[in-house]
Amino acid sequence: QVQLVESGGGLVQAGGSLRLSCAASGRTLSLYAMGWFRQSPGKEREFVATISWSGSTTYYADSVKGRFTISRDNAKNTVSLQMNSLKPEDTGVYFCARHRIPYIDYNVAQGPSPFGSWGQGTQVTVSS
Repeated sequence: QVQLVESGGGLVQAGGSLRLSCAASGRTLSLYAMGWFRQSPGKEREFVATISWSGSTTYYADSVKGRFTISRDNAKNTVSLQMNSLKPEDTGVYFCARHRIPYIDYNVAQGPSPFGSWGQGTQVTVSS
């Protein structure tokens, strides 16, 4: 079983930047598509970004496109999310997740269910 641990969250002013990291132990990430999701109080968990198992393809929610960048370092077994030009509406708990099936890229239309392993989340708060 893989364990995922997010880090890098915190409090930042609007317009600022944060870099989230997701480290895995127990199993490799390198064969799996990875994703970042976020959840705010009273709202459902929403998709933020995904990167293919090969790292060649990325996809973003419209709300973060052009501001966030997802990347992976398979040698270090990590996935990162660089967040720039942060807005108060980006506030929430950010979770990284690993797809259930290797060599399969994520289809956003499927919602969060294809991801079988989740971290505990890291809080991101953007003040106005």
